[in-house]
Amino acid sequence: MSPTPPRRLRLGMPKRMFSQVLLMQVAIAAGVAVLATGLFLAPLSEQLDDQAMRRALAIAQTTAAQPRLAEELKSTPASADGPVQAEAERIRKASGAEYVVVMNVDGTRWSHTNPAEIGGHVSTDPRSALSGREVMEIDSGTLGRSARGKVPLRDTDGRIVGAVSVGIEYDSVRARLIHAIPGLFAYAGGALAVGALAAYLISRRVQRQTRDLAFSDIAGLLAEREAMLHGIREGVVALDREGRIRLLNDEARRLLGIGDEAVGQPLDTALGEGRTTDVLAGTVTGTDLLTVRGQRVLVANRMPTDDGGAVATLRDRTELEQLGRELDSTRGLIDALRAQDHEHANRMHTLLGLLELEMYDDAVEFVGEVVGDHRATAEQVTEKIHDPLLAALLVGKATVAAERAVALWISDSTLFPDRLIDPRGLVTIVGNLVDNALDAAAGTLHARVEVELRAEGRTAVLRVRDTGPGIPAEQRELIFTDGWSTKKPPAHRKRGIGLSLVRRLAERQGGSARVSEADGGGAEFTIVLPEALAEPGLAPEPAPAPGLVLKSAATTVNEESR
Repeated sequence: MSPTPPRRLRLGMPKRMFSQVLLMQVAIAAGVAVLATGLFLAPLSEQLDDQAMRRALAIAQTTAAQPRLAEELKSTPASADGPVQAEAERIRKASGAEYVVVMNVDGTRWSHTNPAEIGGHVSTDPRSALSGREVMEIDSGTLGRSARGKVPLRDTDGRIVGAVSVGIEYDSVRARLIHAIPGLFAYAGGALAVGALAAYLISRRVQRQTRDLAFSDIAGLLAEREAMLHGIREGVVALDREGRIRLLNDEARRLLGIGDEAVGQPLDTALGEGRTTDVLAGTVTGTDLLTVRGQRVLVANRMPTDDGGAVATLRDRTELEQLGRELDSTRGLIDALRAQDHEHANRMHTLLGLLELEMYDDAVEFVGEVVGDHRATAEQVTEKIHDPLLAALLVGKATVAAERAVALWISDSTLFPDRLIDPRGLVTIVGNLVDNALDAAAGTLHARVEVELRAEGRTAVLRVRDTGPGIPAEQRELIFTDGWSTKKPPAHRKRGIGLSLVRRLAERQGGSARVSEADGGGAEFTIVLPEALAEPGLAPEPAPAPGLVLKSAATTVNEESR
């Protein structure tokens, strides 16, 4: 077996966000500490130099102010034992200066730390001091580099007779600076430690909030989120803790009929008041809540988030609801056909018995009555309702009503022309209301449903009355709310949409839908549709082919409950 190659040490930025943030913050804190220390040391050095020069100048001024020094300079020779040297040395030792030099106007020393230098010429140019100016400088001389102060020496008459030069050893200034550096570094280190601790705490908080993800992971999640939000066929609405919209995907914009301008707005501003706003805001709670937005039937679910906001998802159930309505209508037709088949079998047995008993005249009369009953029902409807779709719908509903032991009546005041602009919309409204009325009246004594449909100019007025238990006054507005129902929903869909759609269809045409108590008990629904009819003499839109009549009647909504 070949030996395992040694692992190579890889240097570089760590992948985890916690480590990267901590490293960057510690680096920033260290950089700031170093920069602050450097910025502090630079002026500190200058301040120490200035303090040393001013100290030297002050000692020189004090020395030159001695009343006898100028006279002794003029009256005594330059010597190591002279009074000027003695006075200068006394002042030097008392002040801690490196040297105190007294010179005449020629620059000849009368005093010096090294007696051998007395009588010699000073090593630096004394003309500035001898001309009457005070000088502060850092310069090098016979004793090395020093901070110097030079002042003119005047006699009692104010004439310049010499100058005084005082030096402060520069090594002592540097020593003060070096002595200050450890303390400064201690403060910088303490600040760096506090910064590192703060960086660690902040990094830990970032780690918890980001779930210890790397920057690349977060970037990937953001890209995946954008792709998912704009790719799924469900609407997603994100809300902040104040109830403002902070995110909408493409499907949510389509389902709700709003655009990017809604982002940042409160729900009631972006959507207006209504059930959809209540569901998204969490006022209405539950799962798979139904709501209607425009002509769409939506199913909404809302999930709170940790930051106090929420995320709501919306699914479009419009097509599913249409399929469910068709399924309900198909079942209704099947029940009607089953009832007709049962009734037909009984009539055939009756006819067979009459023929076997050779009661031929009675058989003929029986067949005539049966045919006449069906013809009379159809004729009664078509005489009063001239629109073929509505007539076909009510004829079919009469068969279903008979199976459920409910009498379906067409009011004597009914007279409706064939001038409907939108016959399918009225078919949906009539089908919903009749089915609801049959549900309410079934099982009651003398069960009856009455339909009144008439035209007032271009306005269509529909009334549907039943002999059911009626609707309490406090619930007469609730029944038109999306998702409100007292019936057990079928397996394939939910209830609580039909009456909401009825009102929306009416309001879309500028009309109204309301419910009241019928005479003698029960409920009475009244639908008013302004401008639902074409002007007399104008041809309405072509009606569908006869083969489509029963299909249109079969697509009514049968889902609302009281």
